[in-house]
Amino acid sequence: MSNTFLNMASIGDFDPLNAAIPATKVEITVSCRNLLDRDTFSKSDPICVLYTQGIGNKEWREFGRTEVIDNTLNPDFVRKFVLDYFFEERQNLRLDLYDVDSNSADLSKHDFLGQACCTLGEVVGSLGSRVEKPLGGIPGKKCGTVIVKAEELSNCRESVLMQFCGNKLDKKDFFGKSDPFLVFYRSNEDGS
Repeated sequence: MSNTFLNMASIGDFDPLNAAIPATKVEITVSCRNLLDRDTFSKSDPICVLYTQGIGNKEWREFGRTEVIDNTLNPDFVRKFVLDYFFEERQNLRLDLYDVDSNSADLSKHDFLGQACCTLGEVVGSLGSRVEKPLGGIPGKKCGTVIVKAEELSNCRESVLMQFCGNKLDKKDFFGKSDPFLVFYRSNEDGS
């Protein structure tokens, strides 16, 4: 064997035993439409629980929960889930929806509203990185739909400092002063 061949074989730093699987961070946003109304005198107070599935044992693990939104059947959850998206791997996701009835963290204390499953690749690879799935899990009932959107997070570490001031705002309260606040929106990749 020539010395040139040995040098060519060692060009590059690829080590198959320590190679990282190509991944990117993805932000998942969840919305629902036409959920079941499980409350008597008001509308449901939905929460979404995201589960991921282990690769080896296929066991579902709770990844996180959204906030509870009071009295709505069409929630647009604000809390987002940040996941590592592995290109060569099937990453199963399960979204369970509940009507929150108390302060208990125990999901069995709340009314089940439905469930949907998909893969992270299915969401990322769909048109507009948006998937709409029917909710199931309650026999004989239409449970509504869940909308899952994904957006790739960039590695931008820039920060911006902004200061806002309101002058001569209208007095909106009958007694006392107004309680003004700002709402910020940003556009998503799909234009929404």
